[in-house]
Amino acid sequence: MDFSVVVEYFPRLLEGTWVSLQLVLLSIVLGGVFALPIALARISPVAWIKAIPFAYIFFFRGTPLLVQIFLVYYGASQFDAVRESIFWPILKEPFWCAIIAFTLNTSAYTAEIFRGAIQAIPQGEVEACKVVGMSKVQMYRRVLLPRAFGIVLPAYGNEIILMLKGSALASTITILDLTGMARTIIARTYTPMEIFLAAGGIYLIISIVIIAIFRQIELRQNRYLGTLSIKVPDKG
Repeated sequence: MDFSVVVEYFPRLLEGTWVSLQLVLLSIVLGGVFALPIALARISPVAWIKAIPFAYIFFFRGTPLLVQIFLVYYGASQFDAVRESIFWPILKEPFWCAIIAFTLNTSAYTAEIFRGAIQAIPQGEVEACKVVGMSKVQMYRRVLLPRAFGIVLPAYGNEIILMLKGSALASTITILDLTGMARTIIARTYTPMEIFLAAGGIYLIISIVIIAIFRQIELRQNRYLGTLSIKVPDKG
């Protein structure tokens, strides 16, 4: 194996890495914004309110991420109403189609993580909030959501890592993320082993950094609290 090609094309791999990080960061932030209201609706005692997020989560957890990317990227362009709408400048761009698909996917998984965290809070803490006269909004804002945030950290860190690995699928719609850039370099140099090993090493380093960051946040957040754990939804 000739690893000199890795040294030569390493700046190009870093360019692809930056694109991958943008995809992951934007989708995680937007997904988290959507996930919280979805999770709160999911635990609603009202059946029809609970049914809508259940169907949403069921669809995006039950279908492959690649299919969701293709539905957004290829499917939206089939409709004249979409092509003539104000959203077409966004929907015609592969980058934003990937962001939309990733956001919808991760929001479904993150909503289930949030739901599990909220329901994992001991009932005694909920009763204590009611005893001191907190309203439901105050209870969630001051106690339940901060408590759930500490519970959710390990599972949420895993979700970000899964999203990082899933971001490699963006290369299927012509985006030159890390995987897409690696494939482009391989097409020029015919060195798949060296380039894919380098790309895999970059993904591994990013994952290690994410794990370390979330471990520190978890230790800081839960330093005065007993730690509860929840099961990470399977992406298989």
